[in-house]
Amino acid sequence: MSSVAARCIVLAFPQMRDRSTGQVWRTCFAKKKSIMSLATSNLLQEVLSCSKQEQRSSASHVVGRFEDVPECMRYFYKEKVPAWGASTPGAARLCQRFANRYHFATLYDTNHRIAVYSAYQFEPSNGGGREKRWFVEPQLVNMSWQAEMKDGYWLGKDYPGIYLGERQALNEDYTHSGFDRGHLNPNGHHSVPSRNATFTLTNVIPQNPKMNQNAWRIYESELTDLFLAKCSKAYVLVGAIPSADNWIVKNNVKRVNIPDYMWNAFCCVDNNDQPIQSGAGTARNTEENWVEKLSLDELGEFLQQFSNEPVGKLFYNNCRA
Repeated sequence: MSSVAARCIVLAFPQMRDRSTGQVWRTCFAKKKSIMSLATSNLLQEVLSCSKQEQRSSASHVVGRFEDVPECMRYFYKEKVPAWGASTPGAARLCQRFANRYHFATLYDTNHRIAVYSAYQFEPSNGGGREKRWFVEPQLVNMSWQAEMKDGYWLGKDYPGIYLGERQALNEDYTHSGFDRGHLNPNGHHSVPSRNATFTLTNVIPQNPKMNQNAWRIYESELTDLFLAKCSKAYVLVGAIPSADNWIVKNNVKRVNIPDYMWNAFCCVDNNDQPIQSGAGTARNTEENWVEKLSLDELGEFLQQFSNEPVGKLFYNNCRA
């Protein structure tokens, strides 16, 4: 049987927790816990059920398509994934998993080591959840690794000698860089534990400190007020436009692209899932400290100048009733 099923056996026999997959099965049978006896004790079905759940989770963090993971599709209005950014070279699709469940989705550019966008549903914040840790994505290093974000420091301890930053930014890239670790999906638009989950480096960009701490922060706060006042649900996309050749450089290596722009789009719906308001915003990633508010159509025109392919609709029917 698979290592997935072996992990499930460990749930029943905790004394095997530190054993290898082969040891689990050898010990299991040595103790005469055969498949037949497991079935007799009704444990087999529990193991098989657990195994299926484990297989779904272990295959569902870095994914080929968001559509392959139903739990990940809830972050897109009417389950429509935008075409924007889909053809980005080196793009990875992340169903952001923390504390054993999903919290948002990110299209991640592994070449520039910043997100193309993060997609989420707004949640009223209940405070707390501000992390001192910064998480990384284990499966961007090795697809066989755990299917959940992990503190980069401890992941490095788990795999000494293996470089974690080939396809993603690391915490040390931002240290003394002069840039904030700027959230795309903001922690203030979530309750715990989703709030904690936003502290993954696959959800941040090098953001100008003045912009991050002033105009962009105020814009996020204004959206909070709007979503609480008018929306039964609010679907949000927040993304970045990479620069041509502006990077955080460490040891003469271009590590993290410094975006030229940030952008935001939202679709606010009522109790019947019908759109009642939409909007967008863009900002230069500079000390200009200004967010330009746009319609979704205007945002589409803005994004089009950075792509040779049609932008398409960011939300189902462009968030029109």
